Amino acid sequence: MKKLNLITKYTGLAIVAAGLLFSSCNKEGCTDSTAINYDEKAEEDDGSCLYDPADLTGQETKTGELTTDETWTANNIYVLDGKVVVPSGITLTIEAGTIIKGKEGQDAASSALVVARGGKLMAEGTADKPIIFTSILDNIKQGEKVGTNLTRTDNELWGGVVVCGNAPSSTENGDTEGNIEGIPADAGYGKYGGTNAADNSGVLKYISIRHGGITIGEGNELNGLTLGGVGTGTVIDNIEIYATLDDGVEFFGGTVNASNILVYYQGDDGIDLDQNYSGTIENFAIISGDGIGTDESLEIDGPEGSTYTDGLFTLKNGICKLDGSEGSFGDFKSKAQGNVMNVSFEGSKKIKFRTNFVDPGVDCAHKSDAYKYLVTDNKLIYTGINLGSATIDVYEGDETGLCASELSSAVTTAPTKVGTGAGASLDVASTFSWTAAAANSQL
Repeated sequence: MKKLNLITKYTGLAIVAAGLLFSSCNKEGCTDSTAINYDEKAEEDDGSCLYDPADLTGQETKTGELTTDETWTANNIYVLDGKVVVPSGITLTIEAGTIIKGKEGQDAASSALVVARGGKLMAEGTADKPIIFTSILDNIKQGEKVGTNLTRTDNELWGGVVVCGNAPSSTENGDTEGNIEGIPADAGYGKYGGTNAADNSGVLKYISIRHGGITIGEGNELNGLTLGGVGTGTVIDNIEIYATLDDGVEFFGGTVNASNILVYYQGDDGIDLDQNYSGTIENFAIISGDGIGTDESLEIDGPEGSTYTDGLFTLKNGICKLDGSEGSFGDFKSKAQGNVMNVSFEGSKKIKFRTNFVDPGVDCAHKSDAYKYLVTDNKLIYTGINLGSATIDVYEGDETGLCASELSSAVTTAPTKVGTGAGASLDVASTFSWTAAAANSQL
């Protein structure tokens, strides 16, 4: 028996050695000829390919402020090196099918495309030829819809896209004018807000923004798409935000309407409304998962200043889906006021409403906030909601714990004010068939 084991042992070693000898005949390395470390002798790709946009045919680097109208064409790949700014009086036109890649860079050095107040972005892609903003590290090439080397959890690789307008915004500091998070206040081109509700910042259609989002400081981030004081003259339609560190789309005030919005795997909030945004967002889907620090599908705040305090938002025909254990469906706070209509929630997470009390421990009457607006004031109205297994919660913003019975009662009352119904009629797969999420079979 021992002799047999010995023979078996050495026979096995011989087989392993032969296998190693055979595999060594197939040289491994980078087999992609567009990579900077392409190995023409490699027969098997080992995943080591590195990409330098300077070696890509048709690459053109952009940096700083544009000085004249420009058109970016689909036969080039454009590289954003730091902030590229479209200033007042200048129009940037981007052809359908164009790929734009942002260079790496943290904090204030992060790359981004910024449309300043008075500037205009005419970016009209199509379902067949979307305009794609992505990272310099993405190996996507001209004519492709997706690359192969980045995943839905690869984010914070560049900044994002920012559009600033002259539409009304209720800001805390400045009251009617603010400065976009992630843009230094002294730069000037991050300012937004004004008096023109019909302000026109251009057209954004069939645009996919991928692998971005940069944290510059506490509460200071660049999102996938940031809209500050953007007016109703602007067209926002068919937008995908894919794998972003911070919010998918954040609206700082403004009146612009948006339709067909997909946020897929965001690191913070899917759609974030601030400073009395008063437009309509229709046909939206927010799909979140684990591993990226997801917070809320919806984070909704109301006015912050003393001017422009009467506007109401509308969220209509949307789906919020949480694939994993992170995050919640929504946080309605800071005097959130508007309409939530025909929305479906898929998962067993919370929808939260904030309250505060007049004088905790002495006067436990509810102050004006999201809960009071929902239950008493009819300023926050839910209709046609499909809750699924979602639950309604109420929390005290001040966290004093001195009005415990009143808070407990509010938790019971709030669900009775959420009008249930059929939910969304949105067909996610067909509406967003043009996106990276669809190309990666993730819808």
